[in-house]
Amino acid sequence: MLDSSLTVFILTSLLIILSPGQDMVLVLSRSIARGTRAGVVTATGVATGLLGHTLLAALGLGALLQASEFAFNLMKYIGAAYLLYLGVKAFRAPPINLASSTKIHGNLRSFFVQGAISNLSNPKIAIFYLAYLPQFVSADSQYSTYTLLVLGVTFALLTFVIKVPIGLLAGVFSGWIQSRPLVQRWLNRCCGGVLVAMGLRLAFDSLSA
Repeated sequence: MLDSSLTVFILTSLLIILSPGQDMVLVLSRSIARGTRAGVVTATGVATGLLGHTLLAALGLGALLQASEFAFNLMKYIGAAYLLYLGVKAFRAPPINLASSTKIHGNLRSFFVQGAISNLSNPKIAIFYLAYLPQFVSADSQYSTYTLLVLGVTFALLTFVIKVPIGLLAGVFSGWIQSRPLVQRWLNRCCGGVLVAMGLRLAFDSLSA
């Protein structure tokens, strides 16, 4: 996986991270309301929360995927269905509106904690990890737990690298993206299309396994 599919993983992850969503709204709204430092700290908290999801997914899935081929294929089917659902939902998602999310109070520490807790407590992210990461792990891999850890940490680092600059530039970026709903729609459609394609690929891989 780490030789042949890491590039695909990084490219699809970047597109998913860039698509407007809950984490993006969280970072933008705090940066707009309380300044760029608040946005950067919130982005750091979000990325830290992803590390928690990474640990849980790697330990749980690593053991499951090594337990039996049946469990591996079952997880693939479930993951394929969920990715298809996410893809259709993202494709049809309306543009985001930050106007109602800018009245926010707190200090930098609270923004970090809010970002981390918001991410850790979101069951959709946990399910996304369970659906997304396993398709980049080979069924016969002897290092599935290690691979899942690498993938999860990579996704968290990519989130940090992408969302910190967005937090820094939120004043300009948010106005630009809100004034261009067509851009948001196309970002959602691109992300949705990628997720649907990944879900179909995962389903057919499971059928041929």
